[in-house]
Amino acid sequence: MFRRLKPVFWLAIVLAAGWWVMGLNTSGGDWEEQRTNFPVCGTQRGAAGCVIDGDTIVIGKRKIRMSGYNAPELNGECDTESALARRARAELATWLSSAPFEMSGGDDPPYDQYGRELRSFKRIGANGRDEWLADHMIKAGFGRNDGFRDEWCR
Repeated sequence: MFRRLKPVFWLAIVLAAGWWVMGLNTSGGDWEEQRTNFPVCGTQRGAAGCVIDGDTIVIGKRKIRMSGYNAPELNGECDTESALARRARAELATWLSSAPFEMSGGDDPPYDQYGRELRSFKRIGANGRDEWLADHMIKAGFGRNDGFRDEWCR
């Protein structure tokens, strides 16, 4: 009888080990900490990074697109969208500059169709829990994750 159960036993061991390994916190190498000021691009010389718009930044020569939300466009469909986009850009600069944060993606992040790195951003909040940039921007009214990019003008 043990011989019949032996393959099942080893399968259970392999599955349990796989489940355990997947549950380990392996994000240490996948998250990159940043501690720098992020002004709006073109407003401060010598900055290591800057904010292009409400969901895109530059660090050195790297363009990085924030994951988890879409911000209004600076050259939007209407004046309301463009004005909101300027406020979103300022809010992103404030969030990034106010405290250290981490970016996901490690050394090999995914890229979008425009060649920008796609990364999630977070920091440890005052309550000791992760504070996600996408959640902050959506809650503040400067981002959406519902796919309705053209509704800023309504």
